[in-house]
Amino acid sequence: MINRSRKAKYAFYVLGILLLTLGISFTIQSELGTSPFDALLVGLSLNVGLTVGSWEIIIAFILICCNSLLIKQRPELLGLLTALITGIGIDMWLFLLRNLITPELWFEKLVCFVIGLFVMGFGTAIYLHTNFAPIPIDRLTLIIQELTRTTIFLSRTFIYLVFLIMAIIFNGPIGVGTLLTVCLGGLILNYFMPFTERILTNASTSFDYGTDKNHSI
Repeated sequence: MINRSRKAKYAFYVLGILLLTLGISFTIQSELGTSPFDALLVGLSLNVGLTVGSWEIIIAFILICCNSLLIKQRPELLGLLTALITGIGIDMWLFLLRNLITPELWFEKLVCFVIGLFVMGFGTAIYLHTNFAPIPIDRLTLIIQELTRTTIFLSRTFIYLVFLIMAIIFNGPIGVGTLLTVCLGGLILNYFMPFTERILTNASTSFDYGTDKNHSI
């Protein structure tokens, strides 16, 4: 039977992805430009076909293969589970927000984008700390950080720049929001990582209290 700490881990995993995809949807709805990766997904959806979420899953599979080559290990196919949930989450939030959030003034669009950027960073930090099937692009961030011995901020920014070029090629929604994401996305994630670690540690301790010490996450 799954113990309480493991249940808490899975709960935070799902919560993190839901927050991440909500943040992504907010940035798309802002129409100020999305993150380079999401801009690529939207560009592929508009110019090639399929939904944004579908391209999330397809690109994730490609990245899983790339990550496998970098770390010289078997492909982490479990990452496809996260990509699948993320793809479904993006399409779900876009469907729900399409008629609810339609900012028209530049200030409204900016507020919508900023909310999305912070929610996205917070959600990413939460599910990454569960250490369960990270999205391939986030796994790539951690791999590059480890290989180059730099910070998450620098590795994330490098990846954003690569996808920015690809998004431009596919005519994705590039704008001031994209620039803000490249400059601030890694910084925001780096800020939330220790914060969410404390939250998950405290939650795990609370769930573990009074349970069998032989049980572990």
